[in-house]
Amino acid sequence: MRVFVTGASGWIGSASVTELIAAGHQVLGLARSDAGAAKVAKLGAEVVRGDLNDLAGLRAATERAEGVVHMGFQHDFSRMDEAARIDRAAIDTFAEVLHGTGFPLVVASGVLGLAQALGRTGTERDMPDPTMHPRLGNAAYTQTLADRGVRSIVVRFAPTVHGSGGDHGFVAALARVAREKGVSAYIGDGANHWPAVHRLDAARLVQLAIDKATPGAVLHAVAEEGIAARDIAGAIGAALGVPVESVAADRATEHFGWIGRFFGTEGTASSELTRAWLGWNPTHPGLLADIAAGHYPGK
Repeated sequence: MRVFVTGASGWIGSASVTELIAAGHQVLGLARSDAGAAKVAKLGAEVVRGDLNDLAGLRAATERAEGVVHMGFQHDFSRMDEAARIDRAAIDTFAEVLHGTGFPLVVASGVLGLAQALGRTGTERDMPDPTMHPRLGNAAYTQTLADRGVRSIVVRFAPTVHGSGGDHGFVAALARVAREKGVSAYIGDGANHWPAVHRLDAARLVQLAIDKATPGAVLHAVAEEGIAARDIAGAIGAALGVPVESVAADRATEHFGWIGRFFGTEGTASSELTRAWLGWNPTHPGLLADIAAGHYPGK
């Protein structure tokens, strides 16, 4: 199968390109910069130059493909509505080309906030309130494309997709704050839970989704349902050689900056159904092991 991948040079996207090629697929990888194009080419994919605003380019690449993995997203917290608008326009473009083909369209979403809204561990059958975050609305819309002859699939990723060599997400931000402040902190009693998945396990799930998932499926890229925030802070403290302390909830933003809005969230999410449906079996190290291995130096 020829698969068009947006975000192909990114943290999860690049690993997904490798998995897809290893499974025998041809990959067209979107790249907006020279550096991104070089990375995509090195992975063995055909480079498609452009970005998510180039709808004509997205359409042309999709017309050459037999499936799409949409990993690209503009992660600017100050412009989330605009990012969601661009995301929806891209999804619409993919859907128009794939209409009636039965070809797969895999779209990325997240599990963060799902458990908080439900008051329990979130599962693949739970549908989050689409007004919680603009991207959730786009994911819900993607599911409806199954009624238009598209094998639409939503992969909800854990908020931390960890590993060595380039994670710039939540845990990397926590480590930077810990190094700058000289203390690794958690919020309140630190009993809230944070799901995680290794990037290589996440990429394997993307490949399985392309090959095996059914139309309208929701999958959870979650290897660890929930790690206590205080344990994450403890692992970062041990790795960096700084003390571990609690920060009051009303001081979270002051201490952590933007991540303070998220780190106190209860985020437990299960992947039990995903594992049963697709035979997905995460095998790579857990988050605390990756922190202990020095993959998050806080620099």
